[in-house]
This record gives sequence, C-alpha cells and structure tokens, in this order.
Amino acid sequence: MSESRDNKIPENLPQVPSDAPALPEGWLEVLSMDMDAQGVARKPDGKVVFIDGALPGEIVSANTHRKKNNWEAATLTEIHRESSQRVTPGCPNFGLHAGACGGCKMQHMHVAAQVAIKQRVLEDNLWHLAKVKPETLLRPIEGPAWGYRFRSRLSVRYVVKKNKVLVGFHERKSRYIADMEVCKILPPHVDAMLMPMRELIGSLDARETCPQIEVACGDQVTALVLRHLEPLSDADKQRLRDFAAQQNIQWWLQPKGPDTVHLMEEGGPQLCYGLPDFGITMPFKPTDFTQVNPHINRVLVTRSLRLLDAQKSERVIDWFCGLGNFTLPIATMAREVLGIEGSETLVKRSHENYAANNATRAESDKLAPTGFVARNLFEMTPAMLIADGNADKWLVDPPREGAFALSKALADIHQIRIGAKQVGVATEEQPDLLPPLPEGQEGWQFPKRIVYVSCNPATLARDAGLLVHQAGYRCVAAGVVNMFPHTAHVESMAVFERAD
Repeated sequence: MSESRDNKIPENLPQVPSDAPALPEGWLEVLSMDMDAQGVARKPDGKVVFIDGALPGEIVSANTHRKKNNWEAATLTEIHRESSQRVTPGCPNFGLHAGACGGCKMQHMHVAAQVAIKQRVLEDNLWHLAKVKPETLLRPIEGPAWGYRFRSRLSVRYVVKKNKVLVGFHERKSRYIADMEVCKILPPHVDAMLMPMRELIGSLDARETCPQIEVACGDQVTALVLRHLEPLSDADKQRLRDFAAQQNIQWWLQPKGPDTVHLMEEGGPQLCYGLPDFGITMPFKPTDFTQVNPHINRVLVTRSLRLLDAQKSERVIDWFCGLGNFTLPIATMAREVLGIEGSETLVKRSHENYAANNATRAESDKLAPTGFVARNLFEMTPAMLIADGNADKWLVDPPREGAFALSKALADIHQIRIGAKQVGVATEEQPDLLPPLPEGQEGWQFPKRIVYVSCNPATLARDAGLLVHQAGYRCVAAGVVNMFPHTAHVESMAVFERAD
C-alpha cells in the first residue's frame, strides 16, 4: 500500500450516522469496497479503515498494521455480522493466512456481487473523476468463473534447503512464491500440470537457473515458455521432450530477452485462437499480447462490433490494434480499415494475420482493404490525427495508460474549431496557445462514434472527461467486462457519439 492511498478514499463513502447504534469498542461496520478489493469502514471519529478480507455490510473486528493521518490499513480478524454475499473460496490457496496466494482477492465474494462491485467502480470513476454519466448502462459481460486464465506467468524457484521446487504465483504482499499444488483459475489441464511441472524442474540439471514458465493456451495448442539463464544440456532437452509428449504441450525456450523466444522443436500445430462469429483465426506467439480470457474475448469482440455498427460504406480506424483482435473482425463489416499500433513487431504480425485470413475466404467474402501502421500513440497531435484521414468510426483499445494523447488531440481540434482555444506559438504569457491545424484540415471530419475498450477505469474516466467536456461527444453507454473473475481488475467499455 502506497502513500497514494490518500487519493483512493472513496469520495462517496457514507459517514457513520449520528443516531446509529453504538458498536462495541473495536468493531467496525464495512460500508463499501475499494479498487483493491478491501472493505472500507469508518471509525467513530470518522477515520477511514481499509480492511483486507472484509465485505460491504459486514460488522467486523480487524487488526490495524499501518496508521496514517487520514486512514489505517487493517486485516480482518473476526466477523460479527456476515454478508449474504460471502461464499466459501473455491481454491485452497486463497486467504489471509501466511503463504496464501496473492493471485486472487475476491474469491470470498459471490461472483455476481463481484460484478456489481466492478460496475460501481466504473460508474464512480466516470462520475467522480470526469463528471460523466453514461446515458445507458450496458449489461455486464460475464463468463466462466473458473478455469478461465489461458495466459499466465508462473514463477519458478528451486529451494535448495528444502530440495523442493515451487511453481506458481507469489504470496500475498510478498516476493516469495506460494507453495501451491492447484490453481482453479487456470484451465483444468494446466492446473493438473502444476505438480508434474515441479517434478520436471526438480529433475533438470538447470533447475536452479529456470526462474519462470509462461503459459499460453490456444484453441488446440498449449505452449509453455521456459526462461532459462544458462544453456540447457542435451539431457535437459530430452526431459522437456518427454514432458511435452506426456502432457501434450509445446515447449518454447527463452534464453535471454523476449525477442529470443523460439520453438524448441520446429513443426507441429500452430498456436492460435478463433473468433467464430466472424470466421477469423488469429495465430499468435506465446509472448504476444492476447486477452487472458478467450471466452470473454469472443463476446467482447462481438459486442464491441455490434455497438460500433460499421457499415459497408464506412472507413474505421482501430487504435492500439495489437495483433488485429478487433481489426480483422471490423474488416468483415466495413469498407476500409486502418489499424494503428505502437509495436513494429505486432504490426508485422497483423499484416500476416490479415493475409492468412483473407487467403482462406471465398472471393465473395474477402476482408475489406486494411492497412496497419506503427506509431507512438502516446505522442499523438492534432496534425497527426488529421493526416490519418477521415474515419466514420473508431475503436480504441489502449493499455492501462489509456488513450490520453489521442483524446486530447481530438479535443484540441474541437476547441480550435469552436474558437474556445487560440492557435499560435505558446509563450509564458500565453501558455495555452495551440499549434495551428495543417492546411486542408477543413475537410477532416470527427468520427461519429467511438467504442472505447478499457482495462483501467481511472484512465477511461480521464479520457471520457476530455471526449465529453472538450471534444463534443456524449457518453451514450458504458458497462463492465468481467475478464478476470475473483480479482479486483476492472475491464470495461464505453460508447461515445458526436453531440451534434
């Protein structure tokens, strides 16, 4: 917990009513839950207490382990009134005990209540950070609560003193690896592999220099990326081959940085996932960014494109396009598509994925003409935006940092056009002057609809504030996407339309 906790005290946290019955000394009523899935209570003097393990509506006792002027951090010790939403955790590694896994924070809460909490987090961020209220709340996108994590990074450590190998996630608030034999958020076949992985690593000559195994599951292939800090012996490679045959997996090796990842044995089936609603197959490498939860991703892409409603007469830009997860499905609907991404590697992969998918489609069902461009999207300007040409609609799917530069460039164009901001060379006396728009900008038109997919409600709210209050848009809809059940991670989406 950092000093920034002062900024995370919920603005709408209720005060303890003056006529409320007095609780026994040390008891606290939990009023809400914060973005780190901690219960939030107030002491009789009004001081805020963040309580690990407590749920809204409960009356609890807690052990305070950190005190600041405005807040305290505590851990649940006893429940005097239990929430109706409290459930028995589905994984033995979850809890507040020593050695508990830090991978999930909400297993003690019913999954429907988790989604409701996340919806409230989204609404609160939009309102309190940006004064934006969606005209419509979208139905939450939900899927399997267990066995959903098709992407994971498992830490590995050979403990010399115990002659024991640990494979899994880190303990709560610790750099140590949890001693976990199962993990119920991993796909069942990967969960069943945890103990065999421990035995495998323990058998290697290089067992002390293999710190990580990355898991990437496709629709038919499961890839394991072994990070190894020293060259593997022939005997170790054979042990890996034997394991691959037994577990039906594909080994990739990473001797140094991410760019050194390679297949241990060439050939075999391709790692890929499908988007069946659009007839798209997406090949990927195990270190490429893909969504952790393929069940939710399929629904997310379908809903996003339904909300985008691209027509055969329209040009669409997909910002932060990655491998083309949204771009290629958009190309089944639009007249022309442009995918823009910061990584040259991903742009190259997008080109390949587009070509491979188009080659397998009937002549009457070809994808729309689609281009891909590599650009630093955190340094966008109005001139750069105008140079990309008109687009009827946008899809925006940024990383946690959000799409501030993109949103600000859109806002600056709007402010210049309505005369609210002046152009010129900024000086100390006039720091708010903006560079003039490029020649020919008169023909550039704002996208009439923007679908924004977010993995951070705070940066979504910040960008929504720019779009609504400075760029001439309305927030017509927003809702949550439960991409990561049992965690406090809030994925969401919002739809913006031109106000005029």
